[in-house]
Amino acid sequence: MEGFTEYFSELETSKKYKGYFCSVGEAVTIVTLGSMCGLRNVSQIHQWAENPRVSEFLHTHFGIENIPCYYWLLSLLKIVKPESLNRCFIRWVESILPENAAQYTISLDGKTICSTGQMEKYESPLHIVSAQIAELGITFGQQAVAGKSNEIPAVRELLYLLNIKGCMVVADALHCQKETAKAIVAAKADYLLSVKDNQKTLKEDIADYVTDEKLRKAMDTCATLEKNSGRVERRTAFSTLDVDWLESREDWPQLACIGAVNTQFSTRKGMSNEWHY
Repeated sequence: MEGFTEYFSELETSKKYKGYFCSVGEAVTIVTLGSMCGLRNVSQIHQWAENPRVSEFLHTHFGIENIPCYYWLLSLLKIVKPESLNRCFIRWVESILPENAAQYTISLDGKTICSTGQMEKYESPLHIVSAQIAELGITFGQQAVAGKSNEIPAVRELLYLLNIKGCMVVADALHCQKETAKAIVAAKADYLLSVKDNQKTLKEDIADYVTDEKLRKAMDTCATLEKNSGRVERRTAFSTLDVDWLESREDWPQLACIGAVNTQFSTRKGMSNEWHY
């Protein structure tokens, strides 16, 4: 963790500041470390940082000689440009990843911050698009957008910022977009995307193939069985490299396989059956 503050030394601010003994980079370092310790807001983080033992730790390992007052800590955070912070944060996360980072799965997901829906300064609830390293359970990078309708271009912008070479990028059907697939391939990564009615022809082609009993028997399969409180759930995954017949395959760069997951639920009330492509 030593040298952590250096990754925030190039933070951009919305206005210049001077005449204070704490830099913006040091303020962000304090807040980031406090968040990693499980503290939920700036007030808690400031109280934590003022503890003599913590202050000594910050001085010894991060070169932070003085802890700013609560007001000035907030003031410094307010002038940080979010895009700049995101770039610096991504650089730091990349620096701590193991050498085999190319083997990771990058999960793309969007979440609405429900509490912002009632705040007058937001015309619509704040939406955050995140890229998470599934195997490590950490967020690699994120983008804030005005609403879910802006999530698709935000994901592409996020992909351009990340070093995802060699990784497998997974996302839900919203991001089953040709341009998104191109962005992933351009970054020298692979993709695994769900398909729904936003790509109706592709979905129907895959469904016709998988539901054909003869073709399905020739597909690779893997099954799991879970039992819980009288509920039995069986998932069976099917996949195939046979994609030459797909008329739209040229629209999807480096398309290598297709597949589906069949889920069967068995309860006291009966059985249900679902397909996901």
